Amino acid sequence: MQKAELIAKSPVRVLEKSIEGGLSSGNIGVIASRKGVGKTSVLVQMAIDKLLQGKKVIHVSFSPNATHVFDWYENIFGEVAKRRGLEHVDEVKEELVHNRVVMNFSQSAIKTEQVLGSLRHMLVEGGFKAETLIVDGFNFVKSSPAEFEKFHAFAAEMGVEIWYSATLPLEEPLVGKDNIPPLLKDYLAIIAVLIVLEPKAEYIHFSVVKHHDKLNPEDLKIKLDPKTLLIADV
Repeated sequence: MQKAELIAKSPVRVLEKSIEGGLSSGNIGVIASRKGVGKTSVLVQMAIDKLLQGKKVIHVSFSPNATHVFDWYENIFGEVAKRRGLEHVDEVKEELVHNRVVMNFSQSAIKTEQVLGSLRHMLVEGGFKAETLIVDGFNFVKSSPAEFEKFHAFAAEMGVEIWYSATLPLEEPLVGKDNIPPLLKDYLAIIAVLIVLEPKAEYIHFSVVKHHDKLNPEDLKIKLDPKTLLIADV
């Protein structure tokens, strides 16, 4: 399979169609679930889709060790390339690595302004014109809507879209009666797209809580394979 065909047939196209063409610049999207359900896998698949299109991506990790991020990209790209019979795999992989930057921060040891300063330096002074930022490992419990709004303002200023993962605590219901995760209720006004991953008996379901100005819109009908944590074809 040629790269162009792989892009056209990606399940990410279904996701984009369901959220009015995608997240778009200046907006923040969040993939939320319990720990270990597949948030980072989904974000990496979104990132790889952008990279396949020749777009640049900055992956920001707030985990103690960012080594696992490189493993995610390696494993997911390898699995997708194998399943689809992608041609010129090594050449495509080299292009992807060239267009991706991974940055690692400690949320407890660095201020929001310092993180944004480093990102601005990469985007402007460094000339790395990324359209998409992926942020995983960010702890919403230790942040606040006011701090989160700074990232939203940054997205608008830089003309980038930002996708976050959010780990929902076990001591709270996955979602409330309004279908909104309690942890993210105070953040909802800042979030343009919110998707919750819900484990089912044989798959992990994508539940769209919000996309742009709509709450609880029509079901996405997208699934995550619990064994590979890859978005399943629909």
